Amino acid sequence: MTKTYRLTCLAVALGFVTAAIAQQPPPGAAAAPSDGAPPPSWKQGMAPEHQKSALHPFAPHLTGRAASELAFDKLRVPKGFKVEVWADGIPEARSLALGDKGTVFVSNRNLSSVYAIIDKGGKREVKTVLKGLKAPNGIAFDKGTLYVAERHRITRYDGIEDRLDNAGEGKVVVDNLDPTNQPGHFWKYLVMGPDGKLYFNIGSPQNITMPTYNEAAIMRVDPKTGVLENYAQGVRNSVGMAFHPKTRQLWFTEHGRDWMGNDMPSDELNVAKTKGQHFGFPYCHQGDTLDPIYGGNRSCDQFTPPVDKLGGHVAPLGMKFYTGNMFPAEYKNTILIAQHGSWNRESKQGYNVISVSVDAGGKVTKKPFVEGFLENPAADPPMWGRPVDILQLKDGSILFSDDYNGIIYRVSYGKPQRG
Repeated sequence: MTKTYRLTCLAVALGFVTAAIAQQPPPGAAAAPSDGAPPPSWKQGMAPEHQKSALHPFAPHLTGRAASELAFDKLRVPKGFKVEVWADGIPEARSLALGDKGTVFVSNRNLSSVYAIIDKGGKREVKTVLKGLKAPNGIAFDKGTLYVAERHRITRYDGIEDRLDNAGEGKVVVDNLDPTNQPGHFWKYLVMGPDGKLYFNIGSPQNITMPTYNEAAIMRVDPKTGVLENYAQGVRNSVGMAFHPKTRQLWFTEHGRDWMGNDMPSDELNVAKTKGQHFGFPYCHQGDTLDPIYGGNRSCDQFTPPVDKLGGHVAPLGMKFYTGNMFPAEYKNTILIAQHGSWNRESKQGYNVISVSVDAGGKVTKKPFVEGFLENPAADPPMWGRPVDILQLKDGSILFSDDYNGIIYRVSYGKPQRG
């Protein structure tokens, strides 16, 4: 796989930037360009004072970069931990899944492939196992089967670890998940639940809009029958979910809307304790702030508030409960969250991995876990890497992906030496 890279233009790199929006923007949204075309989805919802803003999303290096091209020694972890490059040259590395035989599967969002990383002769080899897919961001592995969530369907590949060189055609679990070809948050995150059902997000098609019945929602589908259900609603866009190892409840990260200011609203950490909860979008944000367009005649008390406000525009993505034995005891059952980092904020923040613990009384404690990707909060771009997803390996170490560079890092722990 090539070690060179190029920075593809922003319009190509971000599908959610280029697609046109079919419906007219609501009151208070950005005005349409002079040619009558609606604004791109990331500009939708601008107030008049934002019309001249220079803020914009950041494009990844779509060919993947070699670790030798990066100063990854800038990364910082707590005492006793070690962070290292585990694999590189993986174009737009996004979601991660671990096979029964140790294969690490890697997806991407703007491209069309799924990769497998295997050990070959003591060295890691990256293989392209699936091609020609539509935004295959979500992947999950369970009982020998790899599930892949594209923008319009979920497909299964049974016994894939035994046929990485010829995965064949997948079997469709559920189709027609994107009947309107929505321009906004169409990429999906995928996780297998303790009930044997697949959970995934369908995001809002715009920054701020009135969603349809299956938009701005977390869905679940039975892979045996293909029966689809709404599990949670009012979720603008979640690209990270995990089930608590003890309560079995679904926890998820959520991105707040843009163009309400540098610090408003906060991105969220949520828990869906039962099916049918509504988390506020588009009426209420961060549990206590009504939307200026859709919040009229509403109360935030009608909706489930977040467990924690993670910060304005930090873009929390993948999250995992740490259940291994390698890390110190205080990390047991804590949440590790990959924060992709802000663009809709003048002074950028995020671009890190944090650990989050929640005690029996609901008190939340957040601590830095991996830092150093953010170099200059005022620069364009401000960072040299962007964490996306987290995977725990069998030895208790963790991997996290960086889609900006196409790199996967490993974090391990060894008892600090005295002296």
